[in-house]
Amino acid sequence: MFITIFLQASSQENLMNMLPFVAMIAVFYFLIIRPQMRRQKKEKLFQTEIKKGAKIVTTSGIHGKILEINDTDNTVTIETGAGKIKFERSAISMELSKKYATESKK
Repeated sequence: MFITIFLQASSQENLMNMLPFVAMIAVFYFLIIRPQMRRQKKEKLFQTEIKKGAKIVTTSGIHGKILEINDTDNTVTIETGAGKIKFERSAISMELSKKYATESKK
């Protein structure tokens, strides 16, 4: 009888000891991983919806206007002050492009 009570008590203690770790993992997921995944989905959607003539900013900070979109190799030709440059679609920054578009409207 004492053995079963002891085993029940130790399993409950193990569960209580694991609870803070499970809580930390849940907090880590909801505060770091989930928002990052959501941001990546939005950026991917933005990059697929880009149209010819849109003013954009690349992740390296180059400002320009889209001249041509090539869907076969997933590239974009951008006109800058220095000439034409070919970039991957993934090099276009969603956050900077939206900021650039709102500044140019003012």
